[in-house]
Amino acid sequence: MARYTGPSCRLCRREGSELFLKGERCYTDKCAIKRRSYPPGQHGQGRIKVSDYGVQLREKQKVRRIYGILENQFRGYFETADRMKGVTGENLLFLLERRLDNVVYRLGFATSRDEARQLVRHSHFTLNGRKANIPSIQVKAGDVIQLREKSRKVAVITESLEAVVRRGIPQWLELDKDAFKGTVKTSPVREDITMPIQEQLIVELYSK
Repeated sequence: MARYTGPSCRLCRREGSELFLKGERCYTDKCAIKRRSYPPGQHGQGRIKVSDYGVQLREKQKVRRIYGILENQFRGYFETADRMKGVTGENLLFLLERRLDNVVYRLGFATSRDEARQLVRHSHFTLNGRKANIPSIQVKAGDVIQLREKSRKVAVITESLEAVVRRGIPQWLELDKDAFKGTVKTSPVREDITMPIQEQLIVELYSK
């Protein structure tokens, strides 16, 4: 499967905001966008006029990069959200939030979504007691995500759990650190998504 393999910090600089793609590094002074807040490239510091389409495109690219989704898959999520009841933009964000790799990250088992995706693919977690190694699985209220017994001494996981206080855990999830277990209490609501996202711009882009 195709995936982006370039420098993550370049993506944050391109979108002009912190996307938290590098885990703990993003919370330190080493964060690239704190040091160079302009877009990458030789013309990055120039004054560029952005059209309405450009603003919409950048918002879509930003959300794609936050969640680590490729274009075709992202469009598929949008089409699913458009068929659901409710507000299309919010439905899109809820679908992305309920991905298993995102839930693993939000519970604090990983310092970034990329790291969470790799841990899920390597079968470190169970979902409702059964092995789960597909990052895009949609969780639902009542689901239980637990770290497998043999994985509980993996350094990156234990270190991430120690640092989860910095990020905080959203209200719709519950973490039992002692049992290495997380529970989906309810479906996410818009207030649980604290990243600066204007989902209506994405709806406008795909509605053209």
